[in-house]
Amino acid sequence: MAAVSDSDLADNPYVEDPPTSFEDVETIEADAAREQAGKLRAAIRYHDYRYYVEADPVVGDRTYDALFSRLQDLEEAFDLATDGSPTQRVGGEPLEELGEVDHVAPMRSIDQGGEVADVREFDERVRRGLTEYDGPIQYFCEPKFDGLSVEVVYEDGEFVRAATRGDGEVGEDVTENVRTIRSVPQRLRGDYPDYLAVRGEVYMPREAFTAYNRERVENGDDPFANPRNAAAGTLRQLDPAITAQRPLAVFFFGVLDASVDFESHAGIHERLPEWGLRVCDRARVVDEIEAAIDYRDAQLDARDELDYEIDGVVLKVNDGDACDRLGSTSRAPRWAFAYKFPARKEETTVRDIVVQVGRTGRLTPVALMDPVEVGGVTVTRASLHNPSLIEDLGVGIGDRVRIKRAGDVIPDVVEVVEGNGDGHFAFPDACPACGSQVERDGPMAFCTGGLTCPAQRERSVEHYASRDGLDIEGLGEKAVEQLLEAGLVENAADLYELSVEDLADLEGWGETSARNLVDELDAAREPELDEFLTALGIPQVGGVTARNLAQAFGSFEAIREAAEGGDEPAEGQVTLGEAVGEDTRADTFEAVPDVGPVVARSIVDFFEGEGNRAVLSRLLDHVDPQDADHSQGEALDGLTFVFTGSLSDYTRGEAQDLVERAGGSATSSVSGNTDYLVVGENAGQRKRDDAEDNDVAMLSEDEFVDLLDSKGVL
Repeated sequence: MAAVSDSDLADNPYVEDPPTSFEDVETIEADAAREQAGKLRAAIRYHDYRYYVEADPVVGDRTYDALFSRLQDLEEAFDLATDGSPTQRVGGEPLEELGEVDHVAPMRSIDQGGEVADVREFDERVRRGLTEYDGPIQYFCEPKFDGLSVEVVYEDGEFVRAATRGDGEVGEDVTENVRTIRSVPQRLRGDYPDYLAVRGEVYMPREAFTAYNRERVENGDDPFANPRNAAAGTLRQLDPAITAQRPLAVFFFGVLDASVDFESHAGIHERLPEWGLRVCDRARVVDEIEAAIDYRDAQLDARDELDYEIDGVVLKVNDGDACDRLGSTSRAPRWAFAYKFPARKEETTVRDIVVQVGRTGRLTPVALMDPVEVGGVTVTRASLHNPSLIEDLGVGIGDRVRIKRAGDVIPDVVEVVEGNGDGHFAFPDACPACGSQVERDGPMAFCTGGLTCPAQRERSVEHYASRDGLDIEGLGEKAVEQLLEAGLVENAADLYELSVEDLADLEGWGETSARNLVDELDAAREPELDEFLTALGIPQVGGVTARNLAQAFGSFEAIREAAEGGDEPAEGQVTLGEAVGEDTRADTFEAVPDVGPVVARSIVDFFEGEGNRAVLSRLLDHVDPQDADHSQGEALDGLTFVFTGSLSDYTRGEAQDLVERAGGSATSSVSGNTDYLVVGENAGQRKRDDAEDNDVAMLSEDEFVDLLDSKGVL
């Protein structure tokens, strides 16, 4: 196929000041459509070259998008799509698995070291190996990219294959995924060779990585640990459409095989851009090893300013003939050396601060940072915990901060070393996920959107089906995510409207698994009241509080009416104190054991939320929470128990149920109102200390069982 030169684009109307509005595709003739599509493809390839290789675009993003969209419309309307078209970067059909590819030439690793003595020793080895070489010994120096190495093959100028490095001899076939990367040309430019196999490094630009991690955190997903992991995971996706959605780029830096010869590494670096292959502009040729060391030090100083991660520099003997004389070992060339940077330690730069929305609506600020080693682990994010901590630290985007790992597990920002001068991060007044008002509760902040907030929605459905909720088998995290992505479920109420046919059509599902889940959901239509309350995920309401509410009110309707300003708990179930606040609804709930002002207010707010009420109304069309069972009477009436440690014959929940069904109370903390602390195996010391301070009797598990037996509970 003939090469396309810049002169061939002279009469192309889509190169300079292109139009962005077009005649409707339904009115254009087929021949005209074919001609226009050809010009659009050529122009888009040119614009890709100017953007990715020259870093000097001649059209804006919106203009480029308009041209690209027009080409898509023409190809779809007239069936004009070709494998080499720029539109094919959006990703093809999912792959069953990544196949294996034999490399055209070994993709060897290179020797490396982090000390200046290692570099000088490398230079000495090179000189010993070139004693009969007459030319000057120069070094070609370039950054060592922290990404994923790939082989990319072109035949007659057309992109035909790409593979990961693998073991150096055989790699994974990632052709369709690499095709989606915009800085990889589908067709070479200029006077290209008939055959070319190049080596490149796929990476995720730092700014794009931060933005992508921000999106993941805001959606409740775990962020990638570093850009390299993000690039590697993206490139190995079985669905090229997923790869196309993620911001990957590539630098080319070597030739594995070609139908032309190159005299030097600098020559390769000069020729690749002529063919449309992007190279790094920080490469240099130096005349001696000391200058190469200076080059490395300069890149170390500049690394934080780059939009890509580098972990050192690569030094190569520049002359091709000298490289041939030096040769290679079985694993590495003798003419190249990687001079590594020291690991970043403890101090790093905050690139972004995102606000993550938890299942209960709590907003947690998270700092996304340049990778830094803390306690032997590389971290790229750290918790800022709450708005008050941000204010206390005075931390903002762009600040240099010190990091520590709390308890050797969770990284925290502990100090601003150098501020950027713009002040601390301004915590949002609206939820980043749904736009609902943010309310402050002491140092913490909460979204008021409830079950209608997208960030809370997925986790609320997961919680509803989890062991802490209604324990619906077959509805784990991945299944819930799949149901939400398919548009089958938006909240817990939708679960009960799923059909076998809906589920069986999903990838990875079948008739049997679909039927099993529908049966599980049917079995969860009459849950115990406390289990249903726990499953709703009311902020601050866990299993113990849910059981106390169930015992106090007896029915779900009574709880809802109390929260909405209706009836109080049934007579004899709790003794209500005199209402002293303006909102008697919260006072009503404070009369329940183990419910304080914060929890009471949270319960009222949950039932008051318009979105929550709408979801509950639909949910109750499918679910009938069972009234609390008081059949065992009042054998433990007036007695309050707290449990610590693990029991052998009961779970903690089962033991608490026994107490509550017999008229007693089970709370989570020891106070002066506690009668017994039941101490199991591996019990914590704090509750035992509290029991001693409040003169509370402590029972072993056997003594607890004896007490229940003596009261006629067992």
